Amino acid sequence: MKDYTTANIRNIAVVGHGGDGKTTLVEALLYATGTIDRQGRVEDGSATTDYDPEELKRHISISAAVAPLEFKETKINLIDVPGFFDFAGEMVGPLEVAEGAMITVSAVSGLSVGAEKAYAACEKSNTARMFVINQMDRENANFEKALATLTDKYGTSVAPIELPIIENGQFAGVVCVLENKAYTGEGKNRKEIPIPADMADAVNTAREAIMEAAAGADEELMEKYFEEMELSPEDTIRGIRLGTKEGVVVPVVCVSSLTRVGLSKLLDNLIDLMPSPLDTEKTGKNPKTGEEEKRVCKEDEPFSALVFKTLADPFVGKLSLVKVTSGALAGDTVLYNSNLEKVEKAGSVNFMRGKKTMPAPKVVAGDICALAKLQATSTGNTLCDQSKPIVFPPLNFPAPCIGMAVYAKKAGDEDKIFSGLNRLIEEDPTLRLTKNVETTETVLEGLGEMHIDVTAKKLLSKFGADCDLQFPKIPYRESIRKPIDVEGRHKKQTGGHGQFGDVKIKFRPNDDPTDTEFHFEDAVVGGTVPRNFIPAVEKGLRENILHGVLAGFPVVGLTAQLYDGAYHPVDSSEMAFKTAARLAFKQLTGASPVLLEPIYHVEVMVPDEYMGDIIGDMNKRRGRVMGMDQVDGQQCVTAEVPQGEMFKYATDLRSMTQARGSFTMRFERYEQVPEADAKKIIESAKREDEDED
Repeated sequence: MKDYTTANIRNIAVVGHGGDGKTTLVEALLYATGTIDRQGRVEDGSATTDYDPEELKRHISISAAVAPLEFKETKINLIDVPGFFDFAGEMVGPLEVAEGAMITVSAVSGLSVGAEKAYAACEKSNTARMFVINQMDRENANFEKALATLTDKYGTSVAPIELPIIENGQFAGVVCVLENKAYTGEGKNRKEIPIPADMADAVNTAREAIMEAAAGADEELMEKYFEEMELSPEDTIRGIRLGTKEGVVVPVVCVSSLTRVGLSKLLDNLIDLMPSPLDTEKTGKNPKTGEEEKRVCKEDEPFSALVFKTLADPFVGKLSLVKVTSGALAGDTVLYNSNLEKVEKAGSVNFMRGKKTMPAPKVVAGDICALAKLQATSTGNTLCDQSKPIVFPPLNFPAPCIGMAVYAKKAGDEDKIFSGLNRLIEEDPTLRLTKNVETTETVLEGLGEMHIDVTAKKLLSKFGADCDLQFPKIPYRESIRKPIDVEGRHKKQTGGHGQFGDVKIKFRPNDDPTDTEFHFEDAVVGGTVPRNFIPAVEKGLRENILHGVLAGFPVVGLTAQLYDGAYHPVDSSEMAFKTAARLAFKQLTGASPVLLEPIYHVEVMVPDEYMGDIIGDMNKRRGRVMGMDQVDGQQCVTAEVPQGEMFKYATDLRSMTQARGSFTMRFERYEQVPEADAKKIIESAKREDEDED
């Protein structure tokens, strides 16, 4: 690759709904610019940016991938981002480092949920954006309808800078409204033609919309537009460029990735309208002083870079994808990780195109590269000049919302499984691995069922570790509803010293219903139980409350008062009194024991039209709706729901709301399980105990 200056670099994230042709568009652009010799296909597993075994098998993108190309003395780093919602975390890093984004929209279906979410993410990260109406070659493709879905949603900020030329029912070329020129042909073979006469009205209408959008981007242009009711082509282009950079104008173009019609003009627009990294600023903090500092994207600034993605490969090792945010990077650059306060040494510095690496002698400010074998560095870390340290804000990844317990299929594979999972978590920060001490299960959490399933398959293909996924066990509890007075008497004579211990205990529920602790009260008078044996009674009870009398779950909210007993001067011992306490505890079956389940506080964010479905579904899940509030244009439904009813809620909510809903949940308290459900749980727990025996 040639050496490029910061001004001649464009970093473009390709985002949108799954299935709207992002990967095919990237592949077509690579082919149209001569970067690759043949255009691969997602269906054939030959696309440059889909190379993981799971991507090839499922024919979808799972991981973000970089694909640089060269066009008109400009380097364009395309970042192909997955569109399926289970992999939403893959969008975070690319939008942090890209100055622009192409949001793909199908010419058949128009604006989709994935495109809406991508647009919102671009707004949040202040990324310039452009709508690319793709798949114009498909049957039932309709540019006007697709454009209408965009203008209905986003209003006059949407600027159709291109219109399609349709010949004999086929997409043959584009009219560039900004230039007032028309082009037909694919890729490099485009040729300029007169604007078709039957498109004159449509072109004039589009020009009006573009001028209005351009005027809205700049006060001076707005005044000029109001005075003259028109802008010159130069003013219009300046306004569109400025508005695109500021995010107040969103240009719309049309292409066919399969026939490659419209691609050369798309590349022109990326160069002409999307901002370069030059002079962009990134704010961080000096880790030594805590003061805010800025880095301007120029080569003469101190070196700094952000790690926006990590790739875990069992053969190559760890690859860290970084964007140089200031200064320059070479093979001998000292890399100081300011998050960890450690100096790192890269194995090599490379540019990446899909899985292919190319040596990078020098990486200028604004460019993207891969560093091999950084030992401690992870996604979101800052690398910088040690003498001018800075820490950039952490990347804000979505929190996991579904979990599955992980079991090894083969005994002895546990270490291999958890080592592999930790490597995959380095690659994907939206995964989380937690150990439930109570149930002894290790739970893998992610953004959806497919997300967790793909992780399990990657674990097998990359690290040779096979695992089973099961719904996690629910940490039930037990308690009692009424007081009981019991005696535990242990007497055993086997020749020589025997064993004797006798305790009388009053068990009762705690006075405060919110108090879930176990309380032991010593009310012995007269030495009926010697002082040295009383701790043994308490210890015996504390050991036994871990396994309740109903189904073996821990007992909570219990007070035990030891008030009387008996001992033998020779045969009594600590062990005898511990056993007597256990015998007393077993009699809690007469204290009206109950099963308790964890209740979670759930907040669901949905558009108004899904409210009825959400509330009805909550009722089916034995949930109690506590309230509804309007938040950021959506309804926030607050409810309390048993944990056991929420395992597949992420999937079900996505289905109910066409993926427009989201939710968070946190543990609230324990409540009694309804009798019919409790009976099933107790029977199941007893069967498991029998199977283990």
